[in-house]
Amino acid sequence: MALKGEAQLLRIYIGEQDQQDHKPLYEVIVHMAKDAGLAGASVFKGVLSYGASNRIHTAKIFELSQDMPMVIEIVDKKEAIYAFLHKLDELLEANGCGGLVTIETVKILKYAPKNLEKK
Repeated sequence: MALKGEAQLLRIYIGEQDQQDHKPLYEVIVHMAKDAGLAGASVFKGVLSYGASNRIHTAKIFELSQDMPMVIEIVDKKEAIYAFLHKLDELLEANGCGGLVTIETVKILKYAPKNLEKK
């Protein structure tokens, strides 16, 4: 897939404990993005956050949190991201998840698979 120039970055903030059918929701979202043919997705685990509930979530050993923040980032062309948003919204609603979803315009400078033959 050739991907260069202006694109969209979809960023989804959810909790580590959010699930669908006993699977972590962040895994479900990444697989949905792959099945939708989106260019790529990454998941990052946060160490400290708060959101709409105004509750602090932390990774400090003396303040054990059961619901660390997870951030999923997905990048693709605008049309593909907006087509995916409907499925994402249905998933979040069906699972009663709180969270935050943002979109920003980014510029892709390079998007290429790893060259495994070069070594």
